Amino acid sequence: MNHMPYEEKIPPEAAEKEPAAAAPGLGTEELLALLFNTTNLSLFLNGSASDITLPNFHEYISSICARQNEVPEHVIQRAGLEKSFGHQLFSGRRTPSRATVLQLAFGFSLSVPETQALLKIARKSPLYPRVKRDAAIIYCLYHDIPFVDAQIILYDLNLPVLGGGRKND
Repeated sequence: MNHMPYEEKIPPEAAEKEPAAAAPGLGTEELLALLFNTTNLSLFLNGSASDITLPNFHEYISSICARQNEVPEHVIQRAGLEKSFGHQLFSGRRTPSRATVLQLAFGFSLSVPETQALLKIARKSPLYPRVKRDAAIIYCLYHDIPFVDAQIILYDLNLPVLGGGRKND
C-alpha cells in the first residue's frame, strides 16, 4: 500500500471544511492554528508556501541597513568582523555562524527581540537566558553596550567571547 500519513485523501464532502490556504503575512500563531487544523499536510504546505519561508539572510541584513540608513562597512566595523568576510555575508557568498549573527546584532545595535529575529532568519538557535553566555549577551544588547565592551564583559566573566573561532559559537 502506498499510504503516506501526511498525504491523506480528503473525501469530497470534507474538502470544504479544510482550512483556507494561508494568506500572506500570517503570524506564527495563525500559521500554527492552520497547521494544527489541517487534514492534508501537502495542501497546507502548498497553500502556505509564502508564509513558511524565511527571507535570505543577506537580503535581510541589507534591508536592515536600508531601514537604518546605514552602510554595510560601518556595521561590519562595529561588529568586529573582518572587512572582506563581512562583505561576503552581505552579498550572500558566506553563511554566518551563530556568533557572527550576534556580532552583526551588535554592529546594527539591535534590540533583544530584533536579535532573536535575526537569529531565526539565519536559522540559528535563539538566545536563551538560562545559558550564562547568552544571558550576558542579552544583558549587553538590552543595555546597548558596544561590541568591544561586550567582549570585555564576556572575557571578564570567563565566558567565550564572540568570534573566537570556535565552530559551534
